[in-house]
Amino acid sequence: MIEDPKAYYAAVDALGAEQSLQPGIYSFTVGQDAESIVRQLMAGPNADGTKLTIPEGLTVAQTASCVEEALGISADEFIAQAKASNYAADYTFLQWVANDSLEGFLCPKTYTFTGAPTADSVIRTLLDQYQVEYASLDFSSARATIQSRYGIEMSDYDFLIMASVIEREALNNEQRYLVSSTFYNRMKAGTPLQSDATMGYVTGGAVSADDLTTESPYNTYLNQGLPSTPICAPSLDSLEAALAPSDTSYLYFFITSDFVRFSETYEDHLAAIEEAKQ
Repeated sequence: MIEDPKAYYAAVDALGAEQSLQPGIYSFTVGQDAESIVRQLMAGPNADGTKLTIPEGLTVAQTASCVEEALGISADEFIAQAKASNYAADYTFLQWVANDSLEGFLCPKTYTFTGAPTADSVIRTLLDQYQVEYASLDFSSARATIQSRYGIEMSDYDFLIMASVIEREALNNEQRYLVSSTFYNRMKAGTPLQSDATMGYVTGGAVSADDLTTESPYNTYLNQGLPSTPICAPSLDSLEAALAPSDTSYLYFFITSDFVRFSETYEDHLAAIEEAKQ
């Protein structure tokens, strides 16, 4: 549609559109100028199609259910196709994943599909969007910051895992950066993360006291460090919080829908829990 690629990139830069281009099916007119095309890509698809909305914080299995409901693709078929080994050759950020898992990489967004999409084409669309929005972040600078501040070596995959846990623990953006700081402080201190959310990935819901005594690579009460894979597809906000945590001394937090407290000592943490009960 645009004869000179430089005109397209110039329009993207001029409109600050690099992180705002939306996937989907579009209708353009031959001869349309680059800026109007980029504005449409920012506004979203303008052609008829079926919308698929993937909310933030979903697992692969939950994403499969959304795909089945919106597009009629069997959830079982989607899950069977959603293996990292099927896509690692085309997406370099998948080369070091654990358990052949696409967990964390199916980018949350609203997509538009026309015709009869397949499980493969849907997965590739979600991975393409991850590549545009997430993989382009400055992981190298973040890696240096975390190493300098906490003495912790983090891979790009580790950051995604951390972001997924933050996504499940924090309720808003302000909390995300504080939760991130708390988890890094605990790792620096050699203390387990003690996140119920990581075992919730195993149970699929509520976590009991008995669950927290069950050996699992996702039990961050029994095991130090991060779980073996992401536990959901995090929001971009959660990944940014994982890359740039607040600089605090917090080691504990207690978060409910109507009570929030971050604490530096276990005694203060216990006091916060008692206060929340009142």
